[in-house]
Amino acid sequence: DGPTHQGLYDIAYLRCIPNMVLMAPKDEAELQRMLVTGIHYTDGAIAMRYPRGSGYGAPLMEEGWEPLPIGEAEILRQGDDVLLLGYGTMVYPAMQTAEILSEHGIEATVINARFAKPLDEELILPLAEQIGQVVTLEEGCLMGGFGSAVAESILDAQISAKVLRLGVPDQLVDHAKPDQAKATLGLTPPQMAERILASFKLQKPMLKV
Repeated sequence: DGPTHQGLYDIAYLRCIPNMVLMAPKDEAELQRMLVTGIHYTDGAIAMRYPRGSGYGAPLMEEGWEPLPIGEAEILRQGDDVLLLGYGTMVYPAMQTAEILSEHGIEATVINARFAKPLDEELILPLAEQIGQVVTLEEGCLMGGFGSAVAESILDAQISAKVLRLGVPDQLVDHAKPDQAKATLGLTPPQMAERILASFKLQKPMLKV
């Protein structure tokens, strides 16, 4: 895809539409459930973002597909030092980033947000207040994106927490393979771990990128 066709802007321009639901699966199994969710949802418009190409190899369900409760996230990993909120394709990289941090004594809670709108505030806000250091990870533009939604929610709740948003800055992204583009933008797990350590002034090891 060229610089203007990266598919980076949908969260920002759809999030402001009233009654709009935005969701993104972490893998192909969750994609199945979100398709069912979209079919059964009748209270407004719903948009699902997913990448082209291959998945993660998650086993697919042959039957018993249940719709997801709208706005419900899930906890994938628990830790007390930093809260990582992954959206869509950045959930597994968030888990990999958490493992790198763990190697250096930093334990992360990792949440699969599933929904950029509505956010699971009942889950996210208490954890943000408890842990105090929040990182959002998205494969989309930072301006108005998923991280902005989380930051707005924390601000509106008057919670004292530091927020680091990882995603695509306000620039056009040159044509490249996905892994190359992520490396250029600092969105590989080692790069993100390094940025988290630096931002929150945690133990800062020398990590190979």
